[in-house]
Amino acid sequence: MEEPTLLVLTNLGDIDSARRIARALVEQQLAACVNMLPGVQSVYRWQGAVEEESEITLLIKTTATRYAELEAAIRALHPYQLPEVIAVPIANGLPAYLDWVRKETKKDIDV
Repeated sequence: MEEPTLLVLTNLGDIDSARRIARALVEQQLAACVNMLPGVQSVYRWQGAVEEESEITLLIKTTATRYAELEAAIRALHPYQLPEVIAVPIANGLPAYLDWVRKETKKDIDV
């Protein structure tokens, strides 16, 4: 059985933090690829007040095996007190791409 792949999402308030986290996740082989989507408008309730912020969404491609380490890395690097970290299983996708995600997130590949 092939290892499940995941799409993980998190949001950040500035591009420098987004780049720093995206690069760290790829360098540590916790993610095969991270897309940065600037200009996302988020509306949410925080500490009793409705907030509205411009954020950068990270779309992170990884595997189920690497998820716990990826989540820990995001929590350690993220500037928010309570970062959004949501993992969505990838049910279908281009098989060659999903194989590439699995290959790039294996612990034993040479960087």
